Amino acid sequence: MFIITASQVQAQDAAQKAKLANVSILATGGTIAGSGASSTTTIGYTAATVGVQQLIKAVPELSKVANVSGEQVFQIASESMTNDHWLALGKRVNTLLAQSNVDGIVITHGTDTLEETAYFLNLVVKSRKPVVLVGAMRPSTAMSADGPINLYNAVLLAADPGAAGKGVMVAMGDQIHGARDVSKTNTSTPDAFKTLDLGMMGYIQGGKPYFYHVSTRKHTADTEFDISGLNALPQVDIVYGYANMNPVALDAFVAAGAKGIIHAGTGDGSLAAKVKPALSNARKNGTLIVRSSRVGQGIVARNGEANDDELDFVVSDTLNPQKARILLMLALTKTNNSKDIQRMFYNY
Repeated sequence: MFIITASQVQAQDAAQKAKLANVSILATGGTIAGSGASSTTTIGYTAATVGVQQLIKAVPELSKVANVSGEQVFQIASESMTNDHWLALGKRVNTLLAQSNVDGIVITHGTDTLEETAYFLNLVVKSRKPVVLVGAMRPSTAMSADGPINLYNAVLLAADPGAAGKGVMVAMGDQIHGARDVSKTNTSTPDAFKTLDLGMMGYIQGGKPYFYHVSTRKHTADTEFDISGLNALPQVDIVYGYANMNPVALDAFVAAGAKGIIHAGTGDGSLAAKVKPALSNARKNGTLIVRSSRVGQGIVARNGEANDDELDFVVSDTLNPQKARILLMLALTKTNNSKDIQRMFYNY
């Protein structure tokens, strides 16, 4: 009869842990860290109340798929995410990924601006190691909380060698989405995150990621953007198109020092007659103008609804207004040349 000693058990545990990937969880707050008044509270809860160690403790199964460590980077609701938060987060991610004992990163995040943070990181992370953003549509105290399984899937994805080199990803609802193209499409239901136009990357099922699509656009280690020496990003604002539109908001943004304007136009980025002269004047005075669309799907055609060559405007391709803003901010840290910036919009 063989007797297994405590030291042998410890040695076996250590050997098993050595086989697992090392995943760092960076917590920023949001609904996944939220709490409500009761188990049936799924709206009207308070976001960003639960710390990262509590999130990890709530999912003990994480220890079976990765060696997990946690760090509380911020504790905010994501509607309050700022450029300063993004720069700090991007620098921290790059620092961790440069370490040999970090194989992947998971970022817990509020869903309101999760797609924006994901795309920002997709442009500035300088590593091919997996980076996965994850959130929840229901607070941690809800009887149907989606945070625990989403977090488990995100860690599983970040620990998988097959996830390397695919850019920053979003893991929500057993699905894998690419940072460039995913959007929040519903105010409150658990299936809010979709890649409506170009399709999700894959599924997570039975403890394994399955990839079917990858983006053809450059990302992470292959981009030209470097935030290591940046302490601020240029001011870029979004002007929303609508019937009976006027230039009041546009003029205010320009007067406040906007270096770029994203025009979230109707249809194919159309320019209202009352606003087109103000956009043209803004460009002549040095403000970069990007024509995007409020529609949510499709390509904004260059020289389609406006003569972009003549106006010296840039078009957003398939980027929605909020993501076009991110790319323009980073582009303006490199150049003010509209042709070069248009190249970036077609590359990224």
